[in-house]
Amino acid sequence: MPLAIRVIPCLDVHDGRVVKGVNFRNLRDAGDPVDLAAAYGAEGADELVFLDISASAEGRATTYDVVTRTAETVFIPLCVGGGVRDVADVDRLLRTGADKVGINTGAITRPQAIDEIARRFGNQVLVLSLDARREPGRPSGFGVTTHGGRTSAGLDAIEWVREATERGAGEVLLNSMDADGTTSGFDVEMIQAVKAVVDVPVIASGGAGTVQHFVDAARAGADAVLAASVFHYGTLGIAEVKAGLAAAGFPVR
Repeated sequence: MPLAIRVIPCLDVHDGRVVKGVNFRNLRDAGDPVDLAAAYGAEGADELVFLDISASAEGRATTYDVVTRTAETVFIPLCVGGGVRDVADVDRLLRTGADKVGINTGAITRPQAIDEIARRFGNQVLVLSLDARREPGRPSGFGVTTHGGRTSAGLDAIEWVREATERGAGEVLLNSMDADGTTSGFDVEMIQAVKAVVDVPVIASGGAGTVQHFVDAARAGADAVLAASVFHYGTLGIAEVKAGLAAAGFPVR
C-alpha cells in the first residue's frame, strides 16, 4: 500500500504574523499564525510547516513564542525553519514544540551541521529546506538560492540535495523560487530531478494554484504537497485538494 500523499499548509511568518508574497516580495498580511494553524488542523491538514522568513534576533524570540502557542493548539506534526544553524537551535525548537526542523542557509554555510543534527536527533527530525531555481549554467539546470531566492549559493541543486541527504537530512522541502506565489503550477521537472537522486520523502512547494497542480506534483513523485496563498486566502480548501488527489488515484489520509 503506497503511503498517503500529505497535504501541508505553509505559514511564512514575519514579525509574528503570517505573510505571503510573490517570489518572497510584496508581502501581504495573511493573519495570526496560531489562529490559522488551528483552522488548518480542524480542516484536516496532515502537517504544518512554519517558516520564520525574517529570522532576525528579535524575530527569533517571537518565533519561539509563536511555535509554543501553535504546538499547544494543533495536534499534527509541526516543522519549523528559518535561521537554524546548529544542534543548539534544533534542540531549542524541539523543546519549544516543533516535531521537525528545517535547515537551509545554515547547512549551505556549514554542511557538517547536517551530520551533527542527524546524529544527535535522528534524520527523521531534519528537513533540508531547498530554495532552488533554474540556473542554465549548472550541470542539472537548477541552482540553490538563499535569502528568499535573492542570492545564488553557487551550488547545483541536484548535487546539493544528494549530498545533504547522504549526510543525514531525512526529508526535502523543495521550493521552486521561480514558481513561488505565482499560482501557475509546481515545477514538475524539478520535482522529478530531485526524486531521481534521493530516497527520502520530498515535499513539493511553490506555485500551487489549482487542484490539478497538486495532482501534477504527486504524479511527478512528490510525497507531500505544500501551499500557502491558495489556502490562506480561501482559493482552495484542504478537503478539496485531498478529494482531487483521491480522484486521481492517490491515497490520502
